[in-house]
Amino acid sequence: MLGTVHEREGLRLPPGGVDDPVVLRIVREMTKRLNAAGCSGSWMMVRDGEVVGLCSYKRPPAEGHVEIGYSTAPQRRGAGVATAAVAAVAQIANADPAIQALIAQTAIDNLASQRVLEKNGFVRIGQRIDEAHGEAITWIKTLY
Repeated sequence: MLGTVHEREGLRLPPGGVDDPVVLRIVREMTKRLNAAGCSGSWMMVRDGEVVGLCSYKRPPAEGHVEIGYSTAPQRRGAGVATAAVAAVAQIANADPAIQALIAQTAIDNLASQRVLEKNGFVRIGQRIDEAHGEAITWIKTLY
């Protein structure tokens, strides 16, 4: 269980947990696929000993790019944690010669997540319909 691992590592969870149990199952499966491919692209966002969010590649890098996803615990949003996490992921990806760009998706009405990407130098490249979230914006950040 997520809570058990964190307690053993000396980390704690925020009230209400990090995310919905369904989302956590999806993240665990993504992490298993990344690990099986030899890709270490999954991280916890930690602030003051508390796990306040999750951030990861959605699948291993391919064709020079990788899609990222991130989520902050509802009780810890608005404190810059996601902005800092995306910046850290961009820095890690920038050191990987297999990755020339990061891709991200945001729901059309998720202005906070859009701002996280804008602050990190992502630019809008299009819109699409996401089966789970409806209309979504696609973003890209070219790495150096």
